[in-house]
Amino acid sequence: MAVKGLLTEMGLTPVSVELGVAEIEEELSNEQLKELTNKLGTLGFERIEDRNKQLVDKIKTQIIEKVHHGKVHQGFNWSKWLSYTIYHDYKFLSHLFSGLEGITIEQFIIKQKIEKVKELIAYNQMNFSEFAYTLGYSSPAHMSNQFRKITGMTPGDFKKLRKPDRNTIDKI
Repeated sequence: MAVKGLLTEMGLTPVSVELGVAEIEEELSNEQLKELTNKLGTLGFERIEDRNKQLVDKIKTQIIEKVHHGKVHQGFNWSKWLSYTIYHDYKFLSHLFSGLEGITIEQFIIKQKIEKVKELIAYNQMNFSEFAYTLGYSSPAHMSNQFRKITGMTPGDFKKLRKPDRNTIDKI
């Protein structure tokens, strides 16, 4: 059942339902809020009321979208891009993000980039140099060092874990 259907089923009037945001006409009692929270949970959704949490979620969504589906060139300025995209001063965003998440925006970006490297290794369509430049690293060595810090292994070691060497049909 979609969120809009859930709201209607509860006797509420949805004004708009977009990705990540639902607006209704009514003011809800505490009991209705609890019921809505529980029903959204059964659908795999979470009700986020806190504006700061919403802003942090928006930061995370934008970073994930950029790393996994956008283009990041060498020297890409994440702080300017986030400020422009989210319409807030980067210092404010950085302080808010660190306070709520316990890590910096930069650390979150690095973790997302490493996840993308893992995905690219699994697809096996590029070499490590191409991975590095696709994700805006200054060099494959820089990417490899960050990969090792996050995962405890080199990209080459990770690749070996993912797909062990196979014997060719000639060796059987």
